Amino acid sequence: QVQLVESGGGLVQAGGSLRLSCAASTRAFSGYDMGWFRQAPGKEREFVATIHRSGGRTLYADSVKGRFTISRDNAKNAVFLQMNNLKPEDTAAYYCAAGLSVYSNYAGSYDYWGQGTQVTVSS
Repeated sequence: QVQLVESGGGLVQAGGSLRLSCAASTRAFSGYDMGWFRQAPGKEREFVATIHRSGGRTLYADSVKGRFTISRDNAKNAVFLQMNNLKPEDTAAYYCAAGLSVYSNYAGSYDYWGQGTQVTVSS
């Protein structure tokens, strides 16, 4: 069982930045591929970014490419999402996810999910 706890969300003006963190409770963190997803009210959960367990490969949704950066620190059992140049359409609850050998943009591939952290971008 892996517990994931997100933090770092908040209210920011358009053009601003936030850095989300996700702390994992497993000693085997380096074996998990990690992803970030988001869900806005009335919409389905959508893929944001994923990072390979090695940290050497990343994948982004087109909507965030060039603005968001996913990274991880396997020594600290944590994954991060640096979000720059935020837009009102980035407003959503952001979820961290973990899975073994997934490295996928498909939410169903991931085994463990955090509770989410809210990001609100005002115009």
